[in-house]
Order: sequence, then C-alpha cells, then structure tokens
Amino acid sequence: MEYEVSFVYFLQQMGEHPMLLVSVLLTLGVIFVNGWTDAPNAIATCVSTRSIGVNQAIIMAAACNFLGVLVMTFFNAKVAMTIKNMVNFEGDNQKALIALCAAMAAIVIWAIGAWFFGIPTSESHALIAGLTGAAIALQGGLNGVNGAEWIKVVYGLVLSTIGGFGLGFLICKLLSLLFYNSNREKLNRFFQGGQIVGGAAMAFVHGAQDGQKFMGVLLLGLFLVTGQGNTDGAVVPIWMMILCSVVMGVGTSIGGKKIIKSVGMDMVKLEKYQGFSADIAASISILASTLFGIPVSTTHVKTTAIMGVGAVKRKSAINYSVVKEMILAWVLTFPGCGLIGFGMAKLFLLLM
Repeated sequence: MEYEVSFVYFLQQMGEHPMLLVSVLLTLGVIFVNGWTDAPNAIATCVSTRSIGVNQAIIMAAACNFLGVLVMTFFNAKVAMTIKNMVNFEGDNQKALIALCAAMAAIVIWAIGAWFFGIPTSESHALIAGLTGAAIALQGGLNGVNGAEWIKVVYGLVLSTIGGFGLGFLICKLLSLLFYNSNREKLNRFFQGGQIVGGAAMAFVHGAQDGQKFMGVLLLGLFLVTGQGNTDGAVVPIWMMILCSVVMGVGTSIGGKKIIKSVGMDMVKLEKYQGFSADIAASISILASTLFGIPVSTTHVKTTAIMGVGAVKRKSAINYSVVKEMILAWVLTFPGCGLIGFGMAKLFLLLM
C-alpha cells in the first residue's frame, strides 16, 4: 500500500529527533554541493562553444535542474527507490541514523576536495560509495549491501560509458555527413540555438537523475527514526521534490566555473554542432537510465559523450591528460569515498 509523508509530519519528526535534523541538514548539504560541483557538467559544452554566457547558462541550469527533479520524480521515481534499497541500514535505528549522517558527511568532504582541485568527480558515485561504506560499518560486513540493487550501479557504469561515447560518436558523425556542404556561418547560428536546447535538456535530466538519489536518502532517514528499517510503500512527496530541486538550483547558481572549464574547455575543443551532439547523446543516455531506475553519473555520461564526439574528428583532438584525471577520479571515488564513509561511521558510532 502506497502512502505519502506530509511536510508537517516531517518537521515534527525533526523536532523530536535531533539526529534526523542533522541527517537532513547533511543531506541538503550534499544536494547543494551536487548542484555546485556536478550540475555544471550539464552546461559545460554550451558555454565552451560560446553559445551562451556562463552566467546565463548557470541560471538556465538551475531552472532546468528544478524542473527535472519535479517533473521526472512525479512520473517515475525508480532511481530514488533503487538508492534506498541499495544498502541495509536495518537493526538499531538510532545507530543506523548515525551511520547515515556519517555517509553524508563523507560525501561532502569528498566532493569539496574534488571541487578544490577542479576534478569533475561524481557526487552520484560518491553518494553510492559513502552509503555503502557506512552500511558495511554498521552491519559489520557485506550484509550491509544489497547485491541485487547494487549491481545496477555496475550496469550504469557500463551502459553510460557505451551509451555516452557511442551515441556521441554516432550523432556527431551523422550531423557531419548531413551538413557537410552547408554554409558554416548559417550552420553555426542554427547549432548555437541547438546548443542552448541541448544544455537545457542536460540540466533537466541531471535534476531528474541526481535529485531522486538524494530524496531516497531523505526518506530513509525519516523512516529510521520512526522505527522502520526500510521505506516500502512510501512515495516521494511533492514538497520533497521542491525542496531538493531548490537546494540543487541554488548550488548551481553559486558556482561551478572550474568544472565547466575542465569538462567543456580542457578535454576537447568543440564546435557548436559537436557540443550539440554531446549534449543530445548524454541526455538520451541519462533519460533512458532514469526511466529504468539505473543510477548513473551525469559527469560520467557527459564526459564520455564528449570523448565520443572528439573521436569523430580525430583521436588527437582529445586531451588525454584531462581524460586520465577524470578516469582516476572515477576509479578513486568508490574506494576513496567508501572508506571515508566507513571510517566516519565507525567514528560517529564510537563517539555516540
């Protein structure tokens, strides 16, 4: 049986349970950092091709992130359900909530460190890793992991890489053939508008994918303090969609220029039709993953799509030193943030 949590009830529970308040504030902090560090990937290409100014792009991304969270979750909340079922926080609910707080703290630490060095690491991967590390610490072993749900992460890594790179290559190749003899000036004007549409689409699917992940965490925290180890039957309330989308939008509006430079300007020098190809390829891949409830990284999909586009021109068009940095970030995120989540959970449980 499905039921919805009211905003008033949620506020009451935070007032009665200080640890829930801490958990919610930390989760909102992670959502804010996600908007700050991860969402700029969505608009990196339309800025790098000078189709739109960076400040206007950030405003557009904030608005479209908001719509993505709100619209997609209303129709399909599969990603949120995958995230909440991925780890096992059952048992002592007070300890479980402490571990959840530790996971959120670990993600903030990891994300700020990545932002400081200008590395477009993924808060999606950090969220999954931090929750997994904390759940393992709580349960004392791999009983903290639901393998049937966690395997979707592996599917997401593989499919997003193939989808991003493959679609980026195919769409760019098709456009280059279709418009081979076209007037370059007219073509650039056409794809300048197309880039803005593509950037908006990317920001929309980023909100749809990442916003759902964090709402799953908010629901889990609420149900832990009310004596339930899982959230079976719960639906994501509209007020929670609005809250997450606003916080993410504010984060996007405040910063992100370092990430835009790393993804959109340093890795591959793009023309407008190439940037459009990357945006459309990544948007399709992320939308398909969201509809099937597979958690993927916006950063991962977008960067592989850009690499696919760059490969159409020539392999040397890709700045492989930047690619290596990104791959290193992806490789380090799961064990790195997972270990931080594990260590923070052990520390918090010891102190509490």
